[in-house]
Amino acid sequence: MAATQRKKRTEAFLLGNEAVAEGALLAGCTFFAGYPITPSTEIMEVMARRLPHVDNGVFLQMEDEIASAGAIIGASLAGRKAMTATSGPGFSLMQEQIGYACMTETPLVIVDVMRGGASTGLPTSPGQGDVQQARWGAHGDRPIIVFSASDVRECLEMTVAAFNYAEKYRTPVILLLDEITAHTREKIEIPFPGEIQVYNRLLPTMPPEWYKPYEETVRGVPPMPAIGSGYRFHVTGLTHDHMGFPTSRPDEVKAATERIFRKIDRFFHDIQIVDQDLTEDADTLVIAYGCVARSARLAVRQAREAGVRAGLLSLKTLFPFPRTHVERLLRTCKLVLVPEMNMGQISREVKRVNCGITTIRTLNRVDGQIITPSQILKEIA
Repeated sequence: MAATQRKKRTEAFLLGNEAVAEGALLAGCTFFAGYPITPSTEIMEVMARRLPHVDNGVFLQMEDEIASAGAIIGASLAGRKAMTATSGPGFSLMQEQIGYACMTETPLVIVDVMRGGASTGLPTSPGQGDVQQARWGAHGDRPIIVFSASDVRECLEMTVAAFNYAEKYRTPVILLLDEITAHTREKIEIPFPGEIQVYNRLLPTMPPEWYKPYEETVRGVPPMPAIGSGYRFHVTGLTHDHMGFPTSRPDEVKAATERIFRKIDRFFHDIQIVDQDLTEDADTLVIAYGCVARSARLAVRQAREAGVRAGLLSLKTLFPFPRTHVERLLRTCKLVLVPEMNMGQISREVKRVNCGITTIRTLNRVDGQIITPSQILKEIA
């Protein structure tokens, strides 16, 4: 009898939003709460259809985005991997809850599919105007991890990564898409369950009476039991001590704040995810993310054909800003172009770390249309 053939991966023709849902399920998401909003609604629709068929899967349509964020915080504290999805206006409503999740060190994933304009803006058109809001929208000093994706395959991969980093570092993670990436349909292979690395939160191993929910550890990330599992776990948005109770003692406030930053700062090398294309000998560099990175990839190859030594740094991690990769290339390139579908948000970060090393040029578009390869090529060729 012939040897058993290796099972083939499932191929699917998916929207970026649908790939996000597939990635969430592969990562072990069992709870989704959300409110429909263009252009993210397909994520919610797929999770509504699929989660009831997952062991312990729960889907809730909430009354608004504030409630959606609160629901996933509660689900995560109860031991679930939880996610919501929204767009700009809903993302704005979630900011207070995001700050609460940062303070309580609650792992969760929020997908923001960006659209054009402020306020209601251009609901069915693309934009990249939520970048700085993702980093600074919630008040107070707290770190945040922000990822991006530029194609349908990355939508799946970066959703899995978002869950893994949320669990690994016990923190909220934001995944930024744009309308074009979310609504592009491509054929991708869906990995088998178990074929990709999935990280689960660290659970306490000490007796319950020894457990301190916010104590300092070697990695700076305390273990996190599910509420109701026998471990005392006090949760508050107030600044708290290592036992979780409110405190205003300066030494305890300082120690708590520094620890939640330190657990991210110490692992910059792990969190900073980028793709580099033709950067080895480049003297002209394009730094892009989301759908614009796809335009930039073609423009860079066309520039090479024209004899220009161009390269592309595609950012999958937006925050913490991957300055190590950026600084290294700034030193070797004569010109850096940052194309964005906003008035200049990541370009501010590039300029901040540049410190006059090289020439930084921006290309901005805010009319609800994508930045095309020809527009980028015109700037670099």
